[in-house]
Amino acid sequence: MPFPTDGLISSDVELALERIRNGGLVAIPTETVYGLAADAEQPDAVARIYTIKGRPVHHPLIVHVAGVEFVDGWVGEFSESAGRLATVCWPGPLTMLLPRGPRCPIEVTGGRSTVGIRVPSHPLTLDLLARLGGGLAAPSANRFGKVSPTTAQHVQHDLAGLLEPGRDLILDGGACEIGVESTIVDLTVDPPQVLRAGAISAEQIGRLLSIPTAPASGPSRTSGMMLSHYAPDCRVLLVDDGVEAEAIAAILRSRGERVGVLDRSDDLVLAAQLLYSDLRAADEGHLDALVVVMPPPRGIGHAVRDRLTKAASRGGPAPDEPNPVG
Repeated sequence: MPFPTDGLISSDVELALERIRNGGLVAIPTETVYGLAADAEQPDAVARIYTIKGRPVHHPLIVHVAGVEFVDGWVGEFSESAGRLATVCWPGPLTMLLPRGPRCPIEVTGGRSTVGIRVPSHPLTLDLLARLGGGLAAPSANRFGKVSPTTAQHVQHDLAGLLEPGRDLILDGGACEIGVESTIVDLTVDPPQVLRAGAISAEQIGRLLSIPTAPASGPSRTSGMMLSHYAPDCRVLLVDDGVEAEAIAAILRSRGERVGVLDRSDDLVLAAQLLYSDLRAADEGHLDALVVVMPPPRGIGHAVRDRLTKAASRGGPAPDEPNPVG
């Protein structure tokens, strides 16, 4: 039977800490998206993350800590490269994949010998982490494969009836500043691989490390490496420009479909901030399809293109529709 949703949302960090220590789940605000967090050292609480999200248990979680001084035990080795990136990028939207340390339960890493770790920059979550003094295991606070949440209200909508008032909590920190998930860089391979695009670009990482990074290759080993993800219920069709978008929308509307056009290609920061809200709005408007103009491949535009490509991969184009761009 679904749980009620009253009393789930609060901005009280002390209450969030109490829920975490008692084995509950807390949806935490970060600068990227909201995460569904549990004390990473409580396997039963971590298991509830997988259950509530409907997430495969082999799909690893990211550990969030309050600062670089808290990584001891969570990682087996904090390399010179990791230290260099942490000095510049933490707190911030960068996750580093490193060897798993003895403090990190195997349930958090999906059975893998590596762990993704980061220091988020949202003040409420940093306060929560500092008071906890440990690590929070947290994927995005939505059902697996669906659109990520960037407000507390998105979390409540997605997980209504699954989180328990009095046991769990949604920590309301307002709308997320960046709007897309953190960059993930694998520092256990040579050269380092960028496994997920984010606000910190592969080029920036390469400059900080004084070596070029490589694109993702090999098996899926962290969040965001699936071919299909971040998907609304409506079809997402990707095009190169506004003229093409309107032409395709007109064809689909002539068939009686409800179609929207989204073009934020002239403002990459806003495109990222509002991406998931835009995808959610398409479903709230009961659209059959959303035609999206892809932003240019520079800066955070790489991350937006990555999320849109995965959102569009949930299903192929309808008959006679142009193939979406990649």
